[in-house]
Amino acid sequence: MDDFLSRALDLASVQGASYCDVRLVETNQERFVVRSGAVDTLSNDESLGIGVRVLVNGFWGFASTNIVSAAEVDRITGLAVDIAKASAQSNNGPVSLGPPVTSRGVYTTPIQIDPFSIASEDKLGLLLESDRRMGLVKGISARTGNLIFIKEHKTFANSEGAHVEQTIYEAGGGIMATARGNGEVQRRSYPQSMRQQGCAGWEFVDAMDLVGNAESIATEAVALLSADHCPSGVTTLIIGASQLGLQIHESCGHAIELDRVLGSEAAYAGTSFLTTDKLNNFQYGSEQVNITADSVRLPGLGSYGWDDEGVPAQSTPVVENGRFTGYLTSRETAAGLDLGLKPNGSMRAASWNRIPLIRMTNVSLEPGNWELEDLIADTEDGIMMEMNRSWSIDDRRFNFQFGTEIGYEIKKGKLGKILRNCTYTGITPEFWNSCDAVCNDKLWTMWGIPNCGKGQPGQIGHTGHGAAPARFRNIQVGVMK
Repeated sequence: MDDFLSRALDLASVQGASYCDVRLVETNQERFVVRSGAVDTLSNDESLGIGVRVLVNGFWGFASTNIVSAAEVDRITGLAVDIAKASAQSNNGPVSLGPPVTSRGVYTTPIQIDPFSIASEDKLGLLLESDRRMGLVKGISARTGNLIFIKEHKTFANSEGAHVEQTIYEAGGGIMATARGNGEVQRRSYPQSMRQQGCAGWEFVDAMDLVGNAESIATEAVALLSADHCPSGVTTLIIGASQLGLQIHESCGHAIELDRVLGSEAAYAGTSFLTTDKLNNFQYGSEQVNITADSVRLPGLGSYGWDDEGVPAQSTPVVENGRFTGYLTSRETAAGLDLGLKPNGSMRAASWNRIPLIRMTNVSLEPGNWELEDLIADTEDGIMMEMNRSWSIDDRRFNFQFGTEIGYEIKKGKLGKILRNCTYTGITPEFWNSCDAVCNDKLWTMWGIPNCGKGQPGQIGHTGHGAAPARFRNIQVGVMK
């Protein structure tokens, strides 16, 4: 296969490209879904293809194919060069990539048990038993369980001398129970809404104990049917780690994507309020808020050896003691601004047939010092919310509203009755500046978001978000009056 990569690099140079990179990607994916006692999905998909990206006179061209042959590699390389020449007719200025990238090496996600070595019968058996346990609870109207396993083998080479090979494993799953009654539909999920997913092996799923948690989440779903509604007003809010992971994703992760800041995403998914004048000059949150973007902390879904420009995995502080200090960057965006930025390994493509985009790696809220029980005891009056049910955020990542599956009343430092239909709203910098406490690493969990959409044509990205429960003061909850 290396011969095909070398062939594309050589041909691109001959045809006038000042830069070329090539990605050969082979992906295997297994999916299992059980719904209310029946097997709904059992699939095993494979994909193999090659993508060629070139710069000609400072303008990009890209082409790809799923036919990996010498003739086809020649065709798409020539096509990429032609597209680059046509791109020069646009109003965008020529691209600079900054210093050359010459990475070389091999990386494999460290796993204990290859998930593809586990029999399909055992995987389905796990879901069916979890489903049966949820079905033991009277009042459950629907049950869902899913598992997913991915193995991606990728080889990248560029005309600057880089050549890296990596194999990325992903594993994940989850269960959900839905109850109907009293004019309500309520659900409870585990370990998080949709599924929890990470760069790991079968041991990641095994540790979830889906079977052991099935009855308890079904019981909670039924209990929510008759629970009190979330009150409306301004109160103290403790947000659980899973919900906080999505909060980070939407209000920080997307906001620090530098291509979005510069307007490249404006037509599809919006821009960002974190404009370049705010770098090192803006109080994003309180002093308790420290947020890091990294591609090294397993089992985060943003963990790998090199990104799709061959830039090594690394860690970048983006919020330090509340102050905004960093972006997610590409070679092009880092070199194009006089801000002293460097590419930080954030460029990824969903597959061989997509160009790399700036994507979230593992964007995480660093742990604080609080025990959860102490944090609750220190809260005189408030609500604790957990597990996402709905979300909405504007196209600058500024105004937001989130709904959660479950809430708990806090009175005089103790958790009280459960609450249904919980929501909270806010403005991103005001919200993060209201954070006065973050729990310690005992409850810090790396959550996976496997369905992040971006780009035209669309790409689904997989991102990680570490978080522990945290407290926020003076937050609007419920229906705003």
